[in-house]
Amino acid sequence: MENNQHSHPVSTPLKFLVSSSQKVVNLFKEINFKVIPGVTPLLIIDWLIFFIFLSLLSIIGIFKLKNIKSEEQYLLAGRKTGFIALTATLVMTEFNTGTLLAFSGMGYVAQGWALALPFIFLIGLLFYAGTVAKKWKEFNGLSVAHYFTERYGKNIGLITAVILFLAMVGFSSTYIKSLSLLFLPLFPGLNAWALSGILTSVVLIMTLKGGLISIIRTDVVSFLAVLIFLPILLYFSWNLDSTGMDATLSIHQSLAILPPQFILSLIILTMFSYILAPWYAQKIVSAQSPKIAYFSVVVAAIFVFLLYGLGIGAANFLSIKGVQLQGSEQALPYLIHYALPWGLRGLGYGILFAIASTTLAGVWSAMVTILVGGIKSSGSQESVKRGFYLTLFCANLSYLGANAFVDHILDKMILANIPVVALSFALLGGFYWNKASRLGVYVSILTGIACGVGFYYFYGESGMYTWYWALIGVPAIFFSGIVGSYFERMRVALWFGKKIMVIKNKIYLLTIFN
Repeated sequence: MENNQHSHPVSTPLKFLVSSSQKVVNLFKEINFKVIPGVTPLLIIDWLIFFIFLSLLSIIGIFKLKNIKSEEQYLLAGRKTGFIALTATLVMTEFNTGTLLAFSGMGYVAQGWALALPFIFLIGLLFYAGTVAKKWKEFNGLSVAHYFTERYGKNIGLITAVILFLAMVGFSSTYIKSLSLLFLPLFPGLNAWALSGILTSVVLIMTLKGGLISIIRTDVVSFLAVLIFLPILLYFSWNLDSTGMDATLSIHQSLAILPPQFILSLIILTMFSYILAPWYAQKIVSAQSPKIAYFSVVVAAIFVFLLYGLGIGAANFLSIKGVQLQGSEQALPYLIHYALPWGLRGLGYGILFAIASTTLAGVWSAMVTILVGGIKSSGSQESVKRGFYLTLFCANLSYLGANAFVDHILDKMILANIPVVALSFALLGGFYWNKASRLGVYVSILTGIACGVGFYYFYGESGMYTWYWALIGVPAIFFSGIVGSYFERMRVALWFGKKIMVIKNKIYLLTIFN
């Protein structure tokens, strides 16, 4: 497939960049550079820039990490993260390649109407800020499951840990899958298992030693790079040659492809699933104060909204120009591989790898907090080593899941949220309603899972099960939790009433006989 030429005038800085890149390409051609079979000299340039950028990120991530001597420092960065660093890491935690591929794919098939999708995270994260951001920091515990154990007891804490851990295996698997899709054009000689294995190993090298501190450092650099890169990608997408076909969809066609009910359902589900996200709660707990936690989430919500909008906009231009793809999820890889000039393409791959790597490492770190939540930390180097080994274990689970189970990224990401949403009453009830009881939590969890799974099998993905799940399932979770909590209180009251009556009768009989 040939690289598309630009149909609009190019500004002087961009013209210089394109011209310089082409000169380097010609130099490689002139010296008849020997390359790997199946790989052109053009790709060598991208490889070099890609590896230079990754090396820079790796150095930043592991620089001066000798002071990490406890599991708390490894998993929670000593609870001293400031506003700028926390905002950057929260943005990059949510801004992941899985969602970016899925959303940009919708921008390709539904065009401009897909720009409504980023509202899912704008509203969802603002809801997070208003309901639980300060609460998580005030709790200041090790993990989400830790809170459930403290509030409702060990059994519910264990159930929560299992639910969240399995959900995170699903999420991280989709992230690895999306990362593999992005890099297949850059490594055409590798199959999915080999490529995803290499990429997973590189992520571990970048972040394993420093834990959350390394993740936050690389997040800050990645955040700045993304702010520069996505507007450039949008520009080159707009500047692509048209195929001559008028591929613009009408609003009715776009609404048929991406129904408003689907977007509204995802807004509701995101609101009541993200409040439980262990990878977000972990970083909120790492904040210096509840105030910093709150404002960081608010600002992060705005940046996430804008960044996803840029990705969707770029894919929208690709669709309007009439470029034909085999699948919508190839929109972003196509743009990077064919719309960007040589050299800048390698940098683009490096930036997208950084996006994926820190999100992925953040989820693995949160999975480790779930696993060690019930184990008392000794605060020694041995506990830090335990964090290393558990991170490796989580990474291997994600790698296997990505290659064995994940096919359609967005569908699997939504499906993994079913058990998470089922915990929403337990969390909000625990934070805001002191009458929330264990029976209410059990009933609400069972109701939530039954609704999510039931609607999925009854309506399916093509029948838009998320609409019924959000509109019926979420209210049912809270209704059943409230009823269950009141029922338990009534049962306890009746039990105490009977005991009091028995005691009164015994006293009465003793009085008579005396």
